[in-house]
Amino acid sequence: MADLFDTPGETPPDSAPRPLADRLRPRSLSDVIGQEQVLGAEAPLGVMLGSGSLSSLVFWGPPGVGKTTIARLLADETDLHFVQISAIFSGVAELKKVFEEARHRRANGQGTLLFVDEIHRFNKAQQDSFLPHMEDGTILLVGATTENPSFELNAALLSRAQVLVLERLNLADLERLAQRAEGELGKPLPLDGPAREALLEMADGDGRALLNLIEQVTAWKVDGKLDAQALGARLMRRAAKYDKGGDEHYNLISALHKSVRGSDPDAALYWYARMLAGGEDPRYLARRITRMAVEDIGLADSHAQTICLHAWETYERLGSPEGELALAQAVIYLALAPKSNAGYAAFKAAMREAKKTGSEPPPRHILNAPTKLMKEQGYGAGYAYDHDAEDGFSGQNYFPEGVKRPVLYQPVERGFERELKKRLDYFSRLRTRRESS
Repeated sequence: MADLFDTPGETPPDSAPRPLADRLRPRSLSDVIGQEQVLGAEAPLGVMLGSGSLSSLVFWGPPGVGKTTIARLLADETDLHFVQISAIFSGVAELKKVFEEARHRRANGQGTLLFVDEIHRFNKAQQDSFLPHMEDGTILLVGATTENPSFELNAALLSRAQVLVLERLNLADLERLAQRAEGELGKPLPLDGPAREALLEMADGDGRALLNLIEQVTAWKVDGKLDAQALGARLMRRAAKYDKGGDEHYNLISALHKSVRGSDPDAALYWYARMLAGGEDPRYLARRITRMAVEDIGLADSHAQTICLHAWETYERLGSPEGELALAQAVIYLALAPKSNAGYAAFKAAMREAKKTGSEPPPRHILNAPTKLMKEQGYGAGYAYDHDAEDGFSGQNYFPEGVKRPVLYQPVERGFERELKKRLDYFSRLRTRRESS
């Protein structure tokens, strides 16, 4: 098949400049920016390399943080032959070929570091195919994934590989990378201070994305320096990384829920806004916010659930973006409301008690007796009508016969549950008095 540039009168563009990200690719692990928690002398990879006992690994982290680069440099550091495949484009046939070549290489005295990008895309059977070759030393596997390995990789593979978490580059890391890029380009970025900070923020922790943005900026013909507003007009801000069906979705809703529970309205609003900015369906947020009112506030503030339902209804009537403000106000109210999970805990305890006692029937004295036979069987016998009792409280037993009365609902001394606790204590004293008389 002819080369893409095999056209009469044309020559391949061998002199075309390499992308900045490729030109700045680290040549040793010491050149890698960030990831000290993995590469430091006392960190997992530092310890492995220091002891000469590198094992199979899974790199878990967002795009653009160095997973491929670190794998390639590990092969260089350990004199292993580097092979890279992608789980998106590779199948069983290619895996068999890779394993066969690795066996041949091993027979000739050289090991193989097999780097598998997007390893979570392989199904269980394909993941299992790595195991015997990892165990007999044919390959040293380094997988890379942006998804939670606990959910996406099978237990057998995880038991043979150490998971290392690579983190988003922070602003200091990105600034170092920008300075390195300026050195490579031989000129400073045409940006003032705030514009430079805005550029780093646009990268959203992704080093590769930052270098691509820098290439765009340095290609412009600019007189003087651009400010943040001019930069924003020329560059589309990168969309926040947010997978509505993936880990980020669950991480952010967890952050929102825990911020509400922790009575921090500013943090709660921030995570609420992050999810909206990522494209989350406000109806999902309305449902989860209402759940927070039920689970974490409960009867400590009986208005919380109502406010959430009203905010949800307001959103349904107004839609986006107007209705999102009603949900934001509900988030603020929940964060500042008194907290109690007593109702939630009581319900879970009741479910456990119900499963434990099985099909025990109610005591006969609280059963209706619409037929003569049922009356003869003792249905309704001895039932005390509470409205006729002193204090409107009979204190009789409502649990199955032989079941020890459990304490399920234990209100807290916060919000309206203070009043409910007073009532509970009041009825408890009356019950004790009735039982002793």
